[in-house]
Amino acid sequence: MKTSIEVEYWVVDSDGNLTEPGPLADVSSQTEREFVEPLFELKTPPCETVSGLRTKLVTELEDVLSRAAELDKHLVPLGTPINGDEIDRRPDERGCIQKEVIGENFDYAKYCAGTHIHVEKRNVTDQLNALIALDPALALVNSSPYHRGERIANGARAHCYRKKSYAAFPKHGQLWRYVENVGEWHRRLEHCYEEFETAAVAAGVDAAAVEEHFSPDDVVWTPVRLRDSMPTVEWRSPDTALPSQLLRLVDELETVMERLHHTTVRIDGAGGRDGGRRESVDGGIASDSGVPRARPGHVTNEGIALPAFETVRGLAESAIEQGLESAAVADYLERMGFTVGDYHPISTQIDGRQYVTKADARELRLEYASRLEEDVDELSGTDG
Repeated sequence: MKTSIEVEYWVVDSDGNLTEPGPLADVSSQTEREFVEPLFELKTPPCETVSGLRTKLVTELEDVLSRAAELDKHLVPLGTPINGDEIDRRPDERGCIQKEVIGENFDYAKYCAGTHIHVEKRNVTDQLNALIALDPALALVNSSPYHRGERIANGARAHCYRKKSYAAFPKHGQLWRYVENVGEWHRRLEHCYEEFETAAVAAGVDAAAVEEHFSPDDVVWTPVRLRDSMPTVEWRSPDTALPSQLLRLVDELETVMERLHHTTVRIDGAGGRDGGRRESVDGGIASDSGVPRARPGHVTNEGIALPAFETVRGLAESAIEQGLESAAVADYLERMGFTVGDYHPISTQIDGRQYVTKADARELRLEYASRLEEDVDELSGTDG
């Protein structure tokens, strides 16, 4: 099963100030600028194995870091830039239309750097539903608790993206419910496109401009996307993070994705794809007597059980707000096939202050730029 990864990194100068990628975006066909000035994206091609993906990612990063050293620039693996001056969007008609539709809240997205994992399409309905159920795994690589200096959540990027940027358009940026089939997913996309087009026209955007720059395939920015143009199922839940952390996550995610093709996948609850049983706060299913039954969700050789959607949504909320400090999240991820003890999220390491000054944010960016460079060196040595 082919897998690829896209990772966004902040670019800083030798003083830790955010700066444009410049020539870094031209290092290869796998590197490019993002929609805001100081953000840079690196992609891998689809790879047959995780070891192959690892080699591709490390090789690309080595080339980029070598060029960055010549330019006295650095890459920063943090979900937000912590604190700093206003970030500008690059001139782009698509972004301008989004701003007109979504309003000022769209600016929250300018401070978000994430990771997108693409999985080759196979049993697409099961893949979509499994990736929805795995949304709480974002807690494994949360990499910033801060936005504009303020401590807002263990996963500040996901908090900003979902609760702020798309607060008025939840279908466009928040987690979707399970689906019965791929046709249902496509119908949802059509409805979202119609909703977006209507809102754009109401905001004064010409309908022809919406049609030129948007389509049902790319009109949503949900944590799980079905990409007909690639074609892949895309998992967009995690922050950016150190390469070794992301590769560990990809490895364990790919194991689940591979397993679902060789076993049965079911969704717990009597109410179909969205579940129907009453659930306790910690994610356990409550019996009629109120005594919790076995906690939902597991991945084994015998089968994969996905919790009812409301359980997943609650766990995802805890993953964003508390990260792995939530025992319910950590226990759930263990049952779903992740070795939680092997993850050491950056967010937890830099947390502890209610406010981070711009000067301290610059120091943190430089510290984690240095850690990224060391991380790539270690990965390169292991590969060698």
